[in-house]
Amino acid sequence: MRDPSETNREGTQGEGGLIDRFNPAVPRHFLYAIAGLLWTLAGGLLCLRGAMWLGELQFPVIASIEAASLAIAAAGYVFLFAGIVRKNIMRIGRLPERACVFAFTAWRGYIMIGIMMTAGISLRSSSIPLYYLSLPYTAMGGILLAGSAMFYREFLRIALMKH
Repeated sequence: MRDPSETNREGTQGEGGLIDRFNPAVPRHFLYAIAGLLWTLAGGLLCLRGAMWLGELQFPVIASIEAASLAIAAAGYVFLFAGIVRKNIMRIGRLPERACVFAFTAWRGYIMIGIMMTAGISLRSSSIPLYYLSLPYTAMGGILLAGSAMFYREFLRIALMKH
């Protein structure tokens, strides 16, 4: 049997080894709050950008675009993103009691984040007038804000059970 203080081939040691020392681990239930916070920040930013782009339009047009955004956000959340959030909540729940702070999303989630950011930057850089982009931006922002509420709810449920 190997002594836990010995270094293995990967440069790690037993409990408290090199990798453990540099792993930014947090209690698992904090991952729900981190995910909720990041979804809130991204959703709020998208909604803010979309709303700012409507400034040059008349009120009836703004109201109809925002109503359409709200309807699209509700449908997108219910039929698509609620399932994604539930799967992510279940995945976090299966992690060890202390998990890496970056485990708030699966590695595939980071790929999706990169794709969505690239698409957003590309759209903003295109010749499409920004007020046309306000609908998809505010709709996506609404979806992310709704999803963040589920992460917060799970965080609070577990935090209240612990105390």
